[in-house]
Amino acid sequence: MKEPTSRCLDLVLAGKDGTMHGVPIQARVATTPHLVIDLPPLRPALIRAVVLLTETVLIPTALLSVLLKVSGLHWALGAALGWCYLAVVVRWIRGRRLPGTLMLCVGALTGRVCVALWLSSAVVYLLQPVVGSMLMAALFVGSAALGRPITMRLVRDFVALPADIVSRIGVRQMFRDIAILWGLSRLIDAAMNVGLLRWGLEAGLFARGVLSPLLTALTVGTCAYWGVRCLRSDGIRLRRAGTMPVT
Repeated sequence: MKEPTSRCLDLVLAGKDGTMHGVPIQARVATTPHLVIDLPPLRPALIRAVVLLTETVLIPTALLSVLLKVSGLHWALGAALGWCYLAVVVRWIRGRRLPGTLMLCVGALTGRVCVALWLSSAVVYLLQPVVGSMLMAALFVGSAALGRPITMRLVRDFVALPADIVSRIGVRQMFRDIAILWGLSRLIDAAMNVGLLRWGLEAGLFARGVLSPLLTALTVGTCAYWGVRCLRSDGIRLRRAGTMPVT
């Protein structure tokens, strides 16, 4: 966007007919490009997220919920973990890429299952993610309080952000706000899981397998809306692959 000094210079150089090099001054100002952030294709990312959620959360939770009643704790935990390993092996045999997020989720699930089997407690299995949520809340809120929101680093893993955009005060404020939103979301998730777990294992499994993913999806949508709103107010436009900037 042209600065006021540049616009005044255009007016000085303009001819009597209000044009410069045959182009009206108003048209030149109106067609001045905005700052633009190029976004990766959205649909493939959503599909990968749904597949990952199904493989690492929904199916293991369903297996655990059913087999706890039928076969007992050890078989239930083993089946949930075995399913995740099966998903990794099938991807590897088919020559498909093994996403880092999938390996991270499988590794975390392995640790949870080992601790739960060691203590012979399904409650411990469900409480471990609660501790993780509280640590994540501290990380997000703490990074925002220090003025170095971790959300800025996470977003740059998926979207190329030019340095001149990242350095803008409004953009850094946006990332701080989003970090706080994520921190609050993780605190709500922890409280929700502990509260429902007091009603029994089935309620705890429902909270972990259904309500937690819904809360995460709601948080993603809220943060996306807030981010786009803040960027637009700062004169920055978003452009999806192969499209014009989103206004």
